[in-house]
Amino acid sequence: MYELIHRLLVFLWFLSYMAVVYLALHMLAAKLSSTPDNRVLWFFSIITAPLTRPMRAVLPPGSPEGRVRLLTLVALVALWLGTRVLLGALGGIGSW
Repeated sequence: MYELIHRLLVFLWFLSYMAVVYLALHMLAAKLSSTPDNRVLWFFSIITAPLTRPMRAVLPPGSPEGRVRLLTLVALVALWLGTRVLLGALGGIGSW
């Protein structure tokens, strides 16, 4: 049972890390892009749409896109660090 919990935490830690990286790159591309129909923005919007969907459900309709992305990034960083701390407490990957 301990090994299963440990593996699930490692998997969640890795997924949240990847999500943070992709969302941060999306925010950077949105800031640096000069046109709204940029292919890079399209790519990142496709990749990060499942990540921002839960935050859109919580926020009021019509919230600015930048605010949705920022709050999603904050939540994902909290999840990433939380799994890191839990893994450190279990003595596995993530020990500081």
